Amino acid sequence: MRNNHFILLILLEQYPLVARCGYLNRLELEPSNPDLGYDPKLENFPGGSETFELVLKFCYDLPIGLNPNNVAALRCASEFLEMTESLEDGNLISKTEAFFTFVVLSSWRDSVTVLKSCEKLSPWAENLQIVRRCCDSISWKVSRENSATVENISEEDWWFEDVVTLRIDHFIRIIVAIRAKGTKPESIGSCIMRYAEKWLPDIDAGKAIKRHGYSQNEVQWSVTTGKSLEGVIGQNKEHRMIIESLVSILPPQKEAVSCKFLLWILKMALVFSISPALISELEKRVGMVLEKANVNDLLIPTYTVGDQGKMVKMINDRAMHNIDVVQRILEYFLIYEQQQQLLLQQNPRTLTVGKLLDNYLAEVARDPNLSISKFQVLAESLPENARTCDDGLYRAIDTYLKTHTSLSEQDRRRLCKIMNCEKLSIDACMHAAQNDRLPLRTVIQVLFSEQVKMRDIIQGKDNCDDNPGQDGSWLCTKKEVNTLKAELEIVKAKMAELQTDYFELQQEYEKLNNKHKSLSSWTFKWMKIKKPSLAQAKIVEEKADDGQPRSHSGHKTKFHRRVSIS
Repeated sequence: MRNNHFILLILLEQYPLVARCGYLNRLELEPSNPDLGYDPKLENFPGGSETFELVLKFCYDLPIGLNPNNVAALRCASEFLEMTESLEDGNLISKTEAFFTFVVLSSWRDSVTVLKSCEKLSPWAENLQIVRRCCDSISWKVSRENSATVENISEEDWWFEDVVTLRIDHFIRIIVAIRAKGTKPESIGSCIMRYAEKWLPDIDAGKAIKRHGYSQNEVQWSVTTGKSLEGVIGQNKEHRMIIESLVSILPPQKEAVSCKFLLWILKMALVFSISPALISELEKRVGMVLEKANVNDLLIPTYTVGDQGKMVKMINDRAMHNIDVVQRILEYFLIYEQQQQLLLQQNPRTLTVGKLLDNYLAEVARDPNLSISKFQVLAESLPENARTCDDGLYRAIDTYLKTHTSLSEQDRRRLCKIMNCEKLSIDACMHAAQNDRLPLRTVIQVLFSEQVKMRDIIQGKDNCDDNPGQDGSWLCTKKEVNTLKAELEIVKAKMAELQTDYFELQQEYEKLNNKHKSLSSWTFKWMKIKKPSLAQAKIVEEKADDGQPRSHSGHKTKFHRRVSIS
Protein backbone atom coordinates (compact mmCIF):
# COMPACT_ATOMS: atom_id res chain seq x y z
CA MET A 1 0.00 0.00 0.00
CA ARG A 2 1.43 3.36 -1.02
CA ASN A 3 0.10 6.59 0.36
CA ASN A 4 1.18 10.14 1.01
CA HIS A 5 1.04 9.30 4.70
CA PHE A 6 4.11 7.15 4.28
CA ILE A 7 5.96 10.09 2.78
CA LEU A 8 4.75 12.16 5.71
CA LEU A 9 6.14 9.47 8.00
CA ILE A 10 9.66 10.06 6.67
CA LEU A 11 9.37 13.82 6.87
CA LEU A 12 8.27 13.65 10.49
CA GLU A 13 10.39 12.52 13.37
CA GLN A 14 10.30 8.72 13.03
CA TYR A 15 11.10 7.70 16.59
CA PRO A 16 7.57 7.72 18.17
CA LEU A 17 6.17 5.61 15.34
CA VAL A 18 9.02 3.13 15.14
CA ALA A 19 9.17 2.91 18.92
CA ARG A 20 5.55 1.67 19.13
CA CYS A 21 5.44 -0.50 15.96
CA GLY A 22 7.53 -3.64 16.01
CA TYR A 23 6.83 -4.27 12.36
CA LEU A 24 8.23 -0.91 11.26
CA ASN A 25 11.22 -1.50 13.49
CA ARG A 26 12.12 -4.49 11.34
CA LEU A 27 11.05 -3.06 8.03
CA GLU A 28 13.72 -2.80 5.40
CA LEU A 29 13.86 0.72 4.03
CA GLU A 30 15.01 0.98 0.43
CA PRO A 31 15.92 4.37 -1.01
CA SER A 32 13.55 5.32 -3.78
CA ASN A 33 13.86 9.10 -4.08
CA PRO A 34 16.96 10.93 -2.94
CA ASP A 35 15.03 14.17 -2.51
CA LEU A 36 12.36 12.63 -0.22
CA GLY A 37 14.40 10.04 1.55
CA TYR A 38 12.70 6.64 2.00
CA ASP A 39 9.36 5.34 0.82
CA PRO A 40 8.17 2.38 2.99
CA LYS A 41 5.78 -0.14 1.40
CA LEU A 42 2.98 -1.77 3.41
CA GLU A 43 1.03 -4.34 1.40
CA ASN A 44 -2.57 -5.28 2.35
CA PHE A 45 -2.66 -2.94 5.30
CA PRO A 46 -6.03 -3.55 7.10
CA GLY A 47 -8.33 -0.56 7.13
CA GLY A 48 -6.54 1.43 4.42
CA SER A 49 -5.17 4.95 4.62
CA GLU A 50 -7.86 6.25 6.98
CA THR A 51 -6.92 3.68 9.59
CA PHE A 52 -3.21 4.36 9.15
CA GLU A 53 -3.85 8.05 9.76
CA LEU A 54 -5.47 7.17 13.08
CA VAL A 55 -2.44 5.04 13.96
CA LEU A 56 -0.17 8.02 13.27
CA LYS A 57 -2.26 10.20 15.56
CA PHE A 58 -2.07 7.60 18.30
CA CYS A 59 1.71 7.31 17.99
CA TYR A 60 2.07 11.08 18.30
CA ASP A 61 -0.28 11.20 21.28
CA LEU A 62 -3.14 12.84 19.41
CA PRO A 63 -6.72 11.89 20.36
CA ILE A 64 -8.21 9.28 18.01
CA GLY A 65 -11.66 8.71 19.52
CA LEU A 66 -12.26 4.97 19.63
CA ASN A 67 -15.81 3.98 18.59
CA PRO A 68 -17.65 0.92 17.18
CA ASN A 69 -17.01 2.08 13.61
CA ASN A 70 -13.19 2.15 13.85
CA VAL A 71 -12.23 -0.16 16.70
CA ALA A 72 -12.13 -3.34 14.58
CA ALA A 73 -9.97 -1.69 11.90
CA LEU A 74 -7.59 -0.25 14.52
CA ARG A 75 -7.39 -3.59 16.28
CA CYS A 76 -6.39 -5.30 13.04
CA ALA A 77 -3.97 -2.51 12.09
CA SER A 78 -2.28 -2.60 15.51
CA GLU A 79 -1.85 -6.36 15.14
CA PHE A 80 -0.38 -5.87 11.67
CA LEU A 81 2.10 -3.27 13.00
CA GLU A 82 2.88 -5.39 16.10
CA MET A 83 2.02 -2.60 18.54
CA THR A 84 2.43 -4.76 21.65
CA GLU A 85 2.90 -3.98 25.34
CA SER A 86 6.52 -5.13 25.15
CA LEU A 87 7.33 -1.97 23.18
CA GLU A 88 5.35 0.45 25.33
CA ASP A 89 2.73 0.23 28.05
CA GLY A 90 -0.78 1.10 26.90
CA ASN A 91 0.02 0.40 23.25
CA LEU A 92 -2.71 0.29 20.63
CA ILE A 93 -3.37 -3.47 20.80
CA SER A 94 -4.26 -3.37 24.47
CA LYS A 95 -6.34 -0.19 24.16
CA THR A 96 -8.43 -1.46 21.22
CA GLU A 97 -8.82 -4.88 22.80
CA ALA A 98 -10.09 -3.37 26.06
CA PHE A 99 -12.56 -1.13 24.26
CA PHE A 100 -13.84 -4.03 22.18
CA THR A 101 -14.21 -6.38 25.15
CA PHE A 102 -15.75 -4.08 27.74
CA VAL A 103 -17.67 -1.59 25.60
CA VAL A 104 -18.60 -3.18 22.29
CA LEU A 105 -19.48 -6.71 23.42
CA SER A 106 -21.74 -5.41 26.17
CA SER A 107 -23.94 -3.56 23.67
CA TRP A 108 -26.25 -5.11 21.07
CA ARG A 109 -26.07 -2.16 18.72
CA ASP A 110 -22.27 -1.81 18.98
CA SER A 111 -21.74 -5.54 18.38
CA VAL A 112 -23.80 -5.36 15.17
CA THR A 113 -21.93 -2.23 14.03
CA VAL A 114 -18.51 -3.81 14.61
CA LEU A 115 -19.57 -7.00 12.84
CA LYS A 116 -20.59 -4.96 9.77
CA SER A 117 -17.21 -3.18 9.80
CA CYS A 118 -15.46 -6.56 9.73
CA GLU A 119 -16.78 -7.26 6.23
CA LYS A 120 -13.82 -5.33 4.78
CA LEU A 121 -11.19 -6.62 7.23
CA SER A 122 -10.82 -10.24 6.18
CA PRO A 123 -8.88 -12.29 7.10
CA TRP A 124 -7.57 -10.19 10.02
CA ALA A 125 -10.94 -9.87 11.77
CA GLU A 126 -11.45 -13.62 11.52
CA ASN A 127 -7.99 -14.51 12.79
CA LEU A 128 -8.31 -12.15 15.75
CA GLN A 129 -11.69 -13.73 16.67
CA ILE A 130 -13.49 -10.39 16.33
CA VAL A 131 -16.20 -11.91 14.12
CA ARG A 132 -16.68 -14.94 16.34
CA ARG A 133 -16.94 -12.89 19.54
CA CYS A 134 -19.43 -10.48 17.95
CA CYS A 135 -21.58 -13.37 16.71
CA ASP A 136 -21.47 -15.04 20.13
CA SER A 137 -22.45 -11.79 21.84
CA ILE A 138 -25.37 -11.21 19.46
CA SER A 139 -26.66 -14.78 19.70
CA TRP A 140 -26.40 -14.76 23.50
CA LYS A 141 -28.41 -11.54 23.71
CA VAL A 142 -31.09 -12.93 21.37
CA SER A 143 -31.45 -16.11 23.40
CA ARG A 144 -31.54 -14.26 26.71
CA GLU A 145 -34.13 -11.72 25.59
CA ASN A 146 -36.32 -14.32 23.89
CA SER A 147 -36.39 -16.53 26.97
CA ALA A 148 -37.58 -13.54 29.00
CA THR A 149 -40.37 -12.53 26.61
CA VAL A 150 -43.81 -13.99 26.21
CA GLU A 151 -43.86 -16.80 23.63
CA ASN A 152 -45.15 -14.70 20.81
CA ILE A 153 -43.36 -14.42 17.48
CA SER A 154 -44.39 -10.81 17.09
CA GLU A 155 -42.43 -10.02 20.26
CA GLU A 156 -39.50 -12.28 19.43
CA ASP A 157 -38.66 -10.69 16.09
CA TRP A 158 -37.07 -7.57 17.60
CA TRP A 159 -33.64 -8.75 16.47
CA PHE A 160 -34.54 -9.44 12.83
CA GLU A 161 -34.10 -5.89 11.60
CA ASP A 162 -30.42 -5.68 12.56
CA VAL A 163 -29.40 -9.25 11.81
CA VAL A 164 -30.81 -9.33 8.26
CA THR A 165 -28.56 -6.40 7.29
CA LEU A 166 -25.41 -8.51 7.78
CA ARG A 167 -23.40 -10.25 5.10
CA ILE A 168 -24.55 -13.82 4.43
CA ASP A 169 -21.57 -15.56 6.09
CA HIS A 170 -21.97 -13.51 9.26
CA PHE A 171 -25.73 -14.05 9.21
CA ILE A 172 -25.24 -17.81 8.96
CA ARG A 173 -22.88 -17.87 11.93
CA ILE A 174 -25.35 -15.98 14.09
CA ILE A 175 -28.26 -18.23 13.10
CA VAL A 176 -26.22 -21.36 13.83
CA ALA A 177 -25.23 -19.97 17.23
CA ILE A 178 -28.80 -18.92 18.06
CA ARG A 179 -30.17 -22.35 17.11
CA ALA A 180 -27.54 -24.05 19.27
CA LYS A 181 -28.84 -22.04 22.22
CA GLY A 182 -32.36 -23.46 21.82
CA THR A 183 -34.21 -20.65 20.05
CA LYS A 184 -37.58 -21.78 18.68
CA PRO A 185 -37.50 -23.06 15.06
CA GLU A 186 -40.40 -20.76 14.12
CA SER A 187 -38.39 -17.71 15.18
CA ILE A 188 -35.31 -18.84 13.28
CA GLY A 189 -37.39 -19.68 10.22
CA SER A 190 -39.05 -16.27 10.27
CA CYS A 191 -35.67 -14.55 10.34
CA ILE A 192 -34.43 -16.66 7.42
CA MET A 193 -37.53 -15.73 5.41
CA ARG A 194 -36.99 -12.06 6.21
CA TYR A 195 -33.36 -12.27 5.06
CA ALA A 196 -34.32 -13.94 1.78
CA GLU A 197 -36.94 -11.30 1.04
CA LYS A 198 -34.36 -8.55 1.59
CA TRP A 199 -31.44 -9.93 -0.40
CA LEU A 200 -32.96 -12.02 -3.19
CA PRO A 201 -34.73 -10.69 -6.30
CA ASP A 202 -38.45 -11.26 -6.66
CA ILE A 203 -39.57 -13.39 -9.60
CA ASP A 204 -43.34 -13.72 -9.78
CA ALA A 205 -43.86 -16.50 -12.29
CA GLY A 206 -47.61 -16.84 -11.91
CA LYS A 207 -48.33 -13.21 -12.73
CA ALA A 208 -45.92 -13.27 -15.66
CA ILE A 209 -47.66 -16.28 -17.22
CA LYS A 210 -51.10 -14.73 -16.85
CA ARG A 211 -49.82 -11.44 -18.24
CA HIS A 212 -48.22 -12.94 -21.34
CA GLY A 213 -50.73 -15.77 -21.84
CA TYR A 214 -50.21 -19.34 -23.00
CA SER A 215 -50.29 -18.63 -26.72
CA GLN A 216 -46.82 -17.13 -26.70
CA ASN A 217 -44.04 -19.30 -28.10
CA GLU A 218 -41.52 -17.34 -26.13
CA VAL A 219 -42.04 -15.54 -22.86
CA GLN A 220 -39.62 -13.19 -21.15
CA TRP A 221 -39.48 -12.88 -17.40
CA SER A 222 -38.24 -9.86 -15.51
CA VAL A 223 -36.03 -10.35 -12.49
CA THR A 224 -36.95 -7.43 -10.30
CA THR A 225 -35.85 -6.06 -6.99
CA GLY A 226 -36.55 -2.94 -5.00
CA LYS A 227 -33.70 -1.36 -6.95
CA SER A 228 -33.28 -0.94 -10.68
CA LEU A 229 -32.64 -3.98 -12.85
CA GLU A 230 -29.06 -2.87 -13.38
CA GLY A 231 -28.41 -3.84 -9.77
CA VAL A 232 -29.16 -7.48 -10.60
CA ILE A 233 -26.67 -7.84 -13.44
CA GLY A 234 -23.56 -9.72 -12.42
CA GLN A 235 -24.99 -10.87 -9.08
CA ASN A 236 -25.88 -14.42 -10.11
CA LYS A 237 -23.01 -15.93 -8.16
CA GLU A 238 -23.87 -13.94 -5.05
CA HIS A 239 -27.54 -14.89 -5.24
CA ARG A 240 -26.63 -18.54 -5.70
CA MET A 241 -24.42 -18.43 -2.60
CA ILE A 242 -27.17 -16.79 -0.53
CA ILE A 243 -29.78 -19.35 -1.60
CA GLU A 244 -27.52 -22.31 -0.89
CA SER A 245 -26.56 -20.89 2.50
CA LEU A 246 -30.16 -20.24 3.54
CA VAL A 247 -31.37 -23.67 2.43
CA SER A 248 -28.55 -25.36 4.32
CA ILE A 249 -29.57 -23.78 7.66
CA LEU A 250 -33.35 -24.23 7.43
CA PRO A 251 -34.62 -25.82 10.66
CA PRO A 252 -35.81 -29.39 10.06
CA GLN A 253 -39.16 -28.86 11.76
CA LYS A 254 -42.15 -28.65 9.38
CA GLU A 255 -43.58 -25.59 11.10
CA ALA A 256 -40.32 -23.58 10.88
CA VAL A 257 -41.06 -21.96 7.51
CA SER A 258 -44.20 -21.70 5.41
CA CYS A 259 -44.94 -23.87 2.38
CA LYS A 260 -45.27 -20.69 0.33
CA PHE A 261 -41.71 -19.68 1.23
CA LEU A 262 -40.36 -23.16 0.47
CA LEU A 263 -41.88 -23.08 -3.01
CA TRP A 264 -40.65 -19.53 -3.58
CA ILE A 265 -37.09 -20.37 -2.57
CA LEU A 266 -37.33 -23.53 -4.71
CA LYS A 267 -38.16 -21.39 -7.74
CA MET A 268 -35.16 -19.19 -6.95
CA ALA A 269 -32.97 -22.27 -6.52
CA LEU A 270 -33.98 -23.51 -9.97
CA VAL A 271 -33.47 -20.07 -11.52
CA PHE A 272 -29.93 -19.71 -10.21
CA SER A 273 -29.03 -23.41 -10.61
CA ILE A 274 -27.96 -24.22 -7.06
CA SER A 275 -26.72 -27.62 -5.95
CA PRO A 276 -29.01 -30.50 -7.07
CA ALA A 277 -28.76 -32.00 -3.58
CA LEU A 278 -30.18 -28.82 -2.04
CA ILE A 279 -32.94 -28.66 -4.67
CA SER A 280 -33.87 -32.24 -3.78
CA GLU A 281 -33.93 -31.28 -0.10
CA LEU A 282 -36.31 -28.42 -0.85
CA GLU A 283 -38.60 -30.70 -2.85
CA LYS A 284 -38.76 -33.11 0.10
CA ARG A 285 -39.57 -30.26 2.47
CA VAL A 286 -42.40 -29.09 0.21
CA GLY A 287 -43.72 -32.65 -0.02
CA MET A 288 -44.06 -32.78 3.77
CA VAL A 289 -46.38 -29.75 3.81
CA LEU A 290 -47.90 -29.96 0.33
CA GLU A 291 -51.47 -29.69 1.62
CA LYS A 292 -50.70 -26.08 2.61
CA ALA A 293 -49.71 -25.02 -0.92
CA ASN A 294 -51.87 -23.26 -3.50
CA VAL A 295 -51.91 -23.47 -7.27
CA ASN A 296 -50.01 -20.22 -7.89
CA ASP A 297 -47.20 -21.40 -5.62
CA LEU A 298 -46.89 -24.62 -7.64
CA LEU A 299 -46.58 -22.83 -10.99
CA ILE A 300 -42.84 -23.32 -11.46
CA PRO A 301 -41.82 -22.20 -14.96
CA THR A 302 -39.02 -23.85 -16.90
CA TYR A 303 -36.69 -20.88 -17.09
CA THR A 304 -33.09 -20.03 -16.31
CA VAL A 305 -31.29 -16.77 -15.73
CA GLY A 306 -29.81 -15.21 -18.86
CA ASP A 307 -26.14 -14.44 -19.30
CA GLN A 308 -26.49 -10.96 -17.86
CA GLY A 309 -28.83 -12.00 -15.06
CA LYS A 310 -31.38 -9.43 -16.21
CA MET A 311 -33.96 -11.36 -18.19
CA VAL A 312 -35.17 -14.94 -18.21
CA LYS A 313 -36.25 -16.49 -21.50
CA MET A 314 -38.48 -19.45 -22.25
CA ILE A 315 -37.31 -22.21 -24.57
CA ASN A 316 -39.75 -22.46 -27.45
CA ASP A 317 -40.27 -26.23 -27.60
CA ARG A 318 -40.64 -26.81 -23.87
CA ALA A 319 -43.65 -26.63 -21.63
CA MET A 320 -44.00 -23.41 -19.70
CA HIS A 321 -44.31 -25.24 -16.39
CA ASN A 322 -41.80 -27.52 -14.72
CA ILE A 323 -44.05 -30.56 -14.38
CA ASP A 324 -41.13 -32.78 -13.34
CA VAL A 325 -40.54 -30.79 -10.15
CA VAL A 326 -44.20 -31.01 -9.16
CA GLN A 327 -44.16 -34.74 -9.93
CA ARG A 328 -41.19 -35.25 -7.58
CA ILE A 329 -42.83 -33.14 -4.87
CA LEU A 330 -45.97 -35.29 -5.14
CA GLU A 331 -43.89 -38.47 -4.88
CA TYR A 332 -42.22 -37.18 -1.71
CA PHE A 333 -45.68 -36.38 -0.31
CA LEU A 334 -46.84 -39.94 -0.96
CA ILE A 335 -43.68 -41.37 0.60
CA TYR A 336 -44.22 -39.23 3.68
CA GLU A 337 -47.87 -40.29 3.91
CA GLN A 338 -46.84 -43.93 3.61
CA GLN A 339 -44.30 -43.51 6.40
CA GLN A 340 -47.04 -42.02 8.58
CA GLN A 341 -49.31 -44.96 7.63
CA LEU A 342 -51.88 -42.54 6.25
CA LEU A 343 -51.72 -43.34 2.55
CA LEU A 344 -54.42 -46.02 2.61
CA GLN A 345 -56.79 -43.82 4.58
CA GLN A 346 -59.02 -41.08 3.22
CA ASN A 347 -57.48 -38.42 5.46
CA PRO A 348 -57.93 -34.63 5.11
CA ARG A 349 -54.31 -34.09 3.97
CA THR A 350 -54.64 -36.47 1.05
CA LEU A 351 -58.04 -35.09 0.04
CA THR A 352 -56.67 -31.53 0.13
CA VAL A 353 -53.71 -32.51 -2.03
CA GLY A 354 -56.11 -34.25 -4.43
CA LYS A 355 -58.07 -31.04 -4.96
CA LEU A 356 -54.82 -29.07 -5.22
CA LEU A 357 -53.49 -31.39 -7.91
CA ASP A 358 -56.73 -31.20 -9.93
CA ASN A 359 -56.65 -27.40 -9.82
CA TYR A 360 -52.99 -27.46 -10.84
CA LEU A 361 -53.76 -29.77 -13.76
CA ALA A 362 -56.56 -27.48 -14.89
CA GLU A 363 -54.12 -24.56 -14.89
CA VAL A 364 -51.23 -26.25 -16.72
CA ALA A 365 -53.62 -27.94 -19.18
CA ARG A 366 -53.79 -24.61 -21.00
CA ASP A 367 -50.12 -24.94 -21.92
CA PRO A 368 -50.00 -25.95 -25.61
CA ASN A 369 -46.57 -27.58 -25.17
CA LEU A 370 -47.58 -29.88 -22.31
CA SER A 371 -47.42 -33.47 -23.48
CA ILE A 372 -50.29 -35.84 -22.87
CA SER A 373 -47.92 -38.34 -21.22
CA LYS A 374 -46.79 -35.91 -18.53
CA PHE A 375 -50.36 -34.79 -17.93
CA GLN A 376 -51.52 -38.39 -17.58
CA VAL A 377 -48.67 -39.49 -15.30
CA LEU A 378 -49.20 -36.56 -12.98
CA ALA A 379 -52.98 -37.03 -12.89
CA GLU A 380 -52.62 -40.74 -12.04
CA SER A 381 -49.98 -40.21 -9.35
CA LEU A 382 -52.47 -40.04 -6.49
CA PRO A 383 -54.22 -43.15 -5.13
CA GLU A 384 -57.92 -43.74 -5.77
CA ASN A 385 -58.98 -42.60 -2.30
CA ALA A 386 -57.38 -39.16 -2.77
CA ARG A 387 -60.48 -37.99 -4.66
CA THR A 388 -64.03 -38.26 -3.38
CA CYS A 389 -65.22 -36.58 -6.56
CA ASP A 390 -63.66 -36.41 -10.03
CA ASP A 391 -65.24 -33.11 -11.05
CA GLY A 392 -61.94 -31.25 -10.75
CA LEU A 393 -60.15 -33.90 -12.79
CA TYR A 394 -62.89 -33.73 -15.44
CA ARG A 395 -62.46 -29.96 -15.65
CA ALA A 396 -58.70 -30.40 -16.14
CA ILE A 397 -59.20 -33.02 -18.86
CA ASP A 398 -61.79 -30.88 -20.64
CA THR A 399 -59.40 -27.90 -20.53
CA TYR A 400 -56.63 -30.04 -22.02
CA LEU A 401 -58.94 -31.24 -24.80
CA LYS A 402 -60.05 -27.69 -25.48
CA THR A 403 -56.43 -26.50 -25.78
CA HIS A 404 -55.06 -29.49 -27.71
CA THR A 405 -57.63 -29.72 -30.48
CA SER A 406 -55.48 -31.89 -32.74
CA LEU A 407 -55.52 -34.95 -30.44
CA SER A 408 -56.41 -38.22 -32.09
CA GLU A 409 -59.42 -40.29 -31.02
CA GLN A 410 -57.07 -42.75 -29.36
CA ASP A 411 -55.37 -40.02 -27.33
CA ARG A 412 -58.71 -38.59 -26.27
CA ARG A 413 -59.83 -42.01 -25.07
CA ARG A 414 -56.53 -42.49 -23.27
CA LEU A 415 -56.95 -39.15 -21.54
CA CYS A 416 -60.54 -39.77 -20.47
CA LYS A 417 -59.64 -43.12 -18.91
CA ILE A 418 -57.93 -41.15 -16.14
CA MET A 419 -61.24 -40.13 -14.57
CA ASN A 420 -63.88 -42.34 -13.00
CA CYS A 421 -67.28 -41.50 -14.46
CA GLU A 422 -68.98 -42.96 -11.40
CA LYS A 423 -67.32 -40.26 -9.25
CA LEU A 424 -68.71 -37.36 -11.26
CA SER A 425 -71.43 -35.20 -9.75
CA ILE A 426 -74.83 -34.75 -11.43
CA ASP A 427 -73.79 -31.33 -12.75
CA ALA A 428 -70.56 -32.72 -14.19
CA CYS A 429 -72.46 -35.61 -15.79
CA MET A 430 -74.94 -33.21 -17.40
CA HIS A 431 -72.07 -31.17 -18.81
CA ALA A 432 -70.14 -34.20 -20.02
CA ALA A 433 -73.22 -35.71 -21.72
CA GLN A 434 -73.33 -32.70 -24.05
CA ASN A 435 -69.56 -32.29 -24.45
CA ASP A 436 -68.63 -33.01 -28.06
CA ARG A 437 -64.93 -33.01 -27.17
CA LEU A 438 -65.30 -36.30 -25.29
CA PRO A 439 -65.12 -39.67 -27.09
CA LEU A 440 -68.46 -41.40 -27.68
CA ARG A 441 -67.58 -44.27 -25.38
CA THR A 442 -66.90 -41.86 -22.51
CA VAL A 443 -70.18 -40.05 -23.10
CA ILE A 444 -72.08 -43.36 -22.88
CA GLN A 445 -70.30 -44.20 -19.62
CA VAL A 446 -71.21 -40.79 -18.25
CA LEU A 447 -74.86 -41.25 -19.24
CA PHE A 448 -75.02 -44.63 -17.52
CA SER A 449 -73.48 -43.13 -14.41
CA GLU A 450 -75.89 -40.19 -14.47
CA GLN A 451 -78.87 -42.50 -14.85
CA VAL A 452 -77.79 -44.55 -11.83
CA LYS A 453 -77.29 -41.43 -9.69
CA MET A 454 -80.67 -39.95 -10.52
CA ARG A 455 -82.43 -43.29 -10.08
CA ASP A 456 -80.91 -43.62 -6.62
CA ILE A 457 -82.14 -40.15 -5.74
CA ILE A 458 -85.65 -40.84 -7.04
CA GLN A 459 -86.01 -44.21 -5.28
CA GLY A 460 -86.92 -42.83 -1.89
CA LYS A 461 -83.46 -41.44 -1.08
CA ASP A 462 -84.63 -37.86 -0.78
CA ASN A 463 -83.08 -37.33 2.65
CA CYS A 464 -79.76 -35.57 2.25
CA ASP A 465 -78.52 -36.73 5.64
CA ASP A 466 -79.11 -40.38 4.73
CA ASN A 467 -77.60 -40.16 1.28
CA PRO A 468 -75.47 -37.10 0.66
CA GLY A 469 -74.09 -36.46 -2.78
CA GLN A 470 -70.44 -36.78 -3.74
CA ASP A 471 -69.65 -33.49 -2.09
CA GLY A 472 -72.39 -33.69 0.56
CA SER A 473 -74.08 -30.54 -0.71
CA TRP A 474 -77.26 -31.80 -2.44
CA LEU A 475 -80.61 -30.43 -1.23
CA CYS A 476 -83.10 -33.14 -2.13
CA THR A 477 -86.49 -31.45 -1.97
CA LYS A 478 -89.64 -32.69 -3.75
CA LYS A 479 -89.29 -29.96 -6.34
CA GLU A 480 -85.72 -31.06 -7.10
CA VAL A 481 -86.81 -34.70 -7.33
CA ASN A 482 -89.46 -33.80 -9.90
CA THR A 483 -86.89 -31.80 -11.83
CA LEU A 484 -84.50 -34.73 -11.74
CA LYS A 485 -87.25 -37.05 -12.98
CA ALA A 486 -87.83 -34.81 -15.98
CA GLU A 487 -84.09 -34.60 -16.64
CA LEU A 488 -83.83 -38.35 -16.30
CA GLU A 489 -86.38 -38.86 -19.08
CA ILE A 490 -84.39 -36.53 -21.32
CA VAL A 491 -81.15 -38.32 -20.50
CA LYS A 492 -82.80 -41.71 -21.13
CA ALA A 493 -83.88 -40.56 -24.56
CA LYS A 494 -80.41 -39.22 -25.37
CA MET A 495 -78.79 -42.36 -24.11
CA ALA A 496 -81.14 -44.61 -26.10
CA GLU A 497 -80.40 -42.63 -29.23
CA LEU A 498 -76.64 -42.80 -28.67
CA GLN A 499 -76.80 -46.51 -27.89
CA THR A 500 -78.76 -47.17 -31.06
CA ASP A 501 -76.28 -45.22 -33.17
CA TYR A 502 -73.37 -46.95 -31.48
CA PHE A 503 -74.75 -50.48 -31.99
CA GLU A 504 -75.74 -49.76 -35.61
CA LEU A 505 -72.23 -48.56 -36.34
CA GLN A 506 -70.80 -51.68 -34.72
CA GLN A 507 -73.07 -53.93 -36.82
CA GLU A 508 -72.21 -52.12 -40.05
CA TYR A 509 -68.54 -52.36 -39.19
CA GLU A 510 -68.81 -56.11 -38.59
CA LYS A 511 -70.66 -56.60 -41.89
CA LEU A 512 -68.03 -54.68 -43.82
CA ASN A 513 -65.24 -56.47 -42.00
CA ASN A 514 -66.64 -59.85 -43.00
CA LYS A 515 -67.30 -58.79 -46.59
CA HIS A 516 -63.92 -57.23 -47.34
CA LYS A 517 -60.67 -59.00 -46.64
CA SER A 518 -58.30 -56.12 -47.31
CA LEU A 519 -58.22 -52.87 -45.31
CA SER A 520 -57.68 -50.86 -48.47
CA SER A 521 -60.99 -52.05 -49.96
CA TRP A 522 -63.16 -50.91 -47.06
CA THR A 523 -65.52 -48.23 -48.34
CA PHE A 524 -68.75 -46.72 -47.27
CA LYS A 525 -71.31 -45.98 -50.01
CA TRP A 526 -74.48 -44.14 -49.38
CA MET A 527 -77.26 -44.43 -51.99
CA LYS A 528 -79.03 -41.30 -52.95
CA ILE A 529 -82.72 -41.06 -52.39
CA LYS A 530 -84.59 -42.46 -55.42
CA LYS A 531 -86.00 -39.85 -57.73
CA PRO A 532 -89.75 -39.99 -58.43
CA SER A 533 -90.90 -41.41 -61.76
CA LEU A 534 -92.15 -39.22 -64.65
CA ALA A 535 -95.72 -40.09 -63.76
CA GLN A 536 -95.16 -39.16 -60.14
CA ALA A 537 -93.44 -35.95 -61.20
CA LYS A 538 -96.63 -34.82 -62.94
CA ILE A 539 -98.60 -35.09 -59.72
CA VAL A 540 -99.25 -31.67 -58.30
CA GLU A 541 -99.47 -31.64 -54.54
CA GLU A 542 -102.15 -29.47 -53.10
CA LYS A 543 -102.84 -28.76 -49.49
CA ALA A 544 -106.17 -30.08 -48.32
CA ASP A 545 -108.15 -28.79 -45.39
CA ASP A 546 -106.57 -31.41 -43.15
CA GLY A 547 -103.05 -30.38 -44.23
CA GLN A 548 -102.44 -33.59 -46.33
CA PRO A 549 -101.07 -33.30 -49.92
CA ARG A 550 -103.47 -34.41 -52.68
CA SER A 551 -103.13 -35.30 -56.39
CA HIS A 552 -105.31 -33.88 -59.16
CA SER A 553 -107.61 -36.88 -58.70
CA GLY A 554 -108.18 -35.92 -55.07
CA HIS A 555 -106.52 -38.99 -53.51
CA LYS A 556 -104.03 -38.57 -50.64
CA THR A 557 -100.38 -39.32 -51.51
CA LYS A 558 -97.40 -40.16 -49.29
CA PHE A 559 -93.72 -40.33 -50.22
CA HIS A 560 -91.34 -42.62 -48.28
CA ARG A 561 -87.58 -41.81 -48.01
CA ARG A 562 -85.29 -44.77 -47.94
CA VAL A 563 -81.60 -44.91 -47.28
CA SER A 564 -79.67 -48.03 -48.20
CA ILE A 565 -76.11 -49.09 -47.42
CA SER A 566 -74.34 -51.35 -49.87
